[in-house]
Amino acid sequence: MIKEFKDFISKGNVVDLAVGVIIGSAFGKIVSSLVNDILMPIIGIIIGGVDFSDLKIKVGGAKIAYGMFIQNIIDFLIIAFCVFIFVKIVNKLSNLTKKEEEQKEEKITETELSVLKEIREELKKNSKKQVTTKKSIKANNKKKKD
Repeated sequence: MIKEFKDFISKGNVVDLAVGVIIGSAFGKIVSSLVNDILMPIIGIIIGGVDFSDLKIKVGGAKIAYGMFIQNIIDFLIIAFCVFIFVKIVNKLSNLTKKEEEQKEEKITETELSVLKEIREELKKNSKKQVTTKKSIKANNKKKKD
């Protein structure tokens, strides 16, 4: 069981996933800082100097912090947009790689095709020579008999 676990952990996909989670976590902190420290104060100034983190409604003894909810929505939208852009870039690079591979395959196929054509032509020439040689052998044998 330990060997299976070791094999599982050492696979590239698991390591890639772990790196992705760590980088994603760090990226989330950067986006949160961008939203909380830069965007939300600017948005607050634009709509009249409102600090979103302080926006709350008191209902009885409970506080509903809808300002933090708005900040979290903006966080989500920025992260989602960044992931969208990243996926578009990766897909574009992937398509370029596929096109390059297809072009290489076409070149290989063309080369193979030309080699096969040359072989066919050589075989045709050789078969004509063999037919001619067989005819001359038969003719020689016939002359010897006569």
